[in-house]
Amino acid sequence: MESKQSLSLSNEFRYHAAEWAIAILLTLMYAPLLLHWYDGWLYKSISIEHEYFSHGLLGLPFAGYLAWTRRDCWRSLPDAAHPAGLVLLAVGILLYFSPLDDLVNLSLPMVLGGLCLWLKGVGGFRLQAFPLILVLLATPNELPYLIAPYTLPLQRFIAGMAGFILWQFGMDVTVNQIYLYVNDRIVEVAPYCAGLKMLFTSLYVGLMLAYWTGTWRSRLKMVTFFSGIVAISVTANIIRNTVLTYFHGSRQDAAFDWLHEGWGGDLYSALMLGSLVVLLRVIDDRLSEPGEMADDSTTELRS
Repeated sequence: MESKQSLSLSNEFRYHAAEWAIAILLTLMYAPLLLHWYDGWLYKSISIEHEYFSHGLLGLPFAGYLAWTRRDCWRSLPDAAHPAGLVLLAVGILLYFSPLDDLVNLSLPMVLGGLCLWLKGVGGFRLQAFPLILVLLATPNELPYLIAPYTLPLQRFIAGMAGFILWQFGMDVTVNQIYLYVNDRIVEVAPYCAGLKMLFTSLYVGLMLAYWTGTWRSRLKMVTFFSGIVAISVTANIIRNTVLTYFHGSRQDAAFDWLHEGWGGDLYSALMLGSLVVLLRVIDDRLSEPGEMADDSTTELRS
C-alpha cells in the first residue's frame, strides 16, 4: 500500500515537475513575507494601516483552498501564454526587489496573476479570478492612510450618535465635532476609530460568504446583503464608541482598555462577523428571484 502511494507521488511530481518548481520558488520568495503579515495581524505588531488587512488571516487560506480544489480544471486547460502575463510578472519581480514595503507586498498578487496569464492564458486567469481577488484585497497597502482624511463626516456622525444615546441614559455629555466631553474627560472619535477597519473586514468576509453560498449569483441578494453589512458595521461601531465613552467618562479604565485594545474588542468583532451569517441566512430565506424559482422547479421536475 505504501509503495503504491509513493509511486503515485513520484508520478505526480514527474508529470507536473514545472508546477512543483514554481510552487517551491513562490514559497521561498513569499513565505517570509506572509509570516511577517500573520505575525503583525495576530500580535498587532504591524503598522496601523496594515492592521486594516487582518482579514487576510481568513482570506488567504481560503484563497489557497479554492486554488487547490481547482487544480484538475487548471491542468485540463491548454497551455496558452498571454503577453500580459509576462508584463505582470516582470513588474511584480521589480516590485519584489523594491526598498518600499508596500511595493513588495503588491508584488504578490501581481506575480500570481502574471503566472496565471503566462501559463494558461485568459482561461487560467478567469479560473483563478476569485482567489486572486481575495489575495489582492488582503494585501497590505496605504489605502487606509489615503482615505483617513475623508472620514471626518463619519467621525462626526458617530460622535453625535454616541452622545445622543448617552443623553438618553442621563449622562452629562457635550459633543463638539468629533470630541465627547464626559465628567471632565475627553473621548475622541479618531479616524482609526471610525469603524473603517471593521467595515473592511465585514465586506471581505461577506464576499467570502457570498461566494461560498452562491449568493453572488443573485444581484438582488448581493445588493441587500452588502447594504446590510454596511448598516450592521456602522451600527456596531456606534454602539462600541458609546460604550467606550461611557467607560472612559465613568473612570472604568480597565473596562475601557479591555474593549478598546484587549480581547474584548476581538470578541465584539467576532460577534459582529457572526451576525453576517445570520443576515445571509435571513436573506436566503426571504428573498428569491424569478430565475432562481424557475431553476428550483426545473430541478424538481428532472428529479
